[in-house]
Amino acid sequence: MKEDVFQKFQEEMEKTIGALNKSFSRVRTGRASIALLDGIKVDYYGTATPINQVANVSVPESRQILIVPWDASIINAIEKAIQKSDLGVTPSNDGKTVRLAIPQLTEERRKEIAKTVKKMAEEGKIKLRNARRDANEELKTLKKNNKISEDEMFSAQEEVQKLTDLYIEKTDKILAAKEKEIMEI
Repeated sequence: MKEDVFQKFQEEMEKTIGALNKSFSRVRTGRASIALLDGIKVDYYGTATPINQVANVSVPESRQILIVPWDASIINAIEKAIQKSDLGVTPSNDGKTVRLAIPQLTEERRKEIAKTVKKMAEEGKIKLRNARRDANEELKTLKKNNKISEDEMFSAQEEVQKLTDLYIEKTDKILAAKEKEIMEI
């Protein structure tokens, strides 16, 4: 019983850290990365399809993303999808490829991005704390139903708190690394 609560709790924590890493990978840091295109979908014959499923995406230079569609007829759809996204980059096409030139970030823009990243990390921490609350509630329910003793419940809650502290520390490390990446480029 108690082990099921811990397993569910730990899975929730890992999922939160994974989601935070994924959202951080989408943040533009002044360097080209194909992760910037994650979440952008192209209208491909009436179906919203991720760009990487309709084109070859590469980074030929540190400040450029090259998109080569497998079907040249969707080049305009790719361009429109990128313009509609909140990427803040204007695509250019030569009829066969779409190029995204990633501009150098200003100091002011870097600070804005750092604030956004801090907010994302804080939202992740809130999710971690909510998972802790849910685990503690489940432990209290187990105790109430006489599945575990009061001592077991308190020791389990202490373990839940230790795990929460560990994952919050992980979040802080990920945030520090991303802030460093943003400010140093």
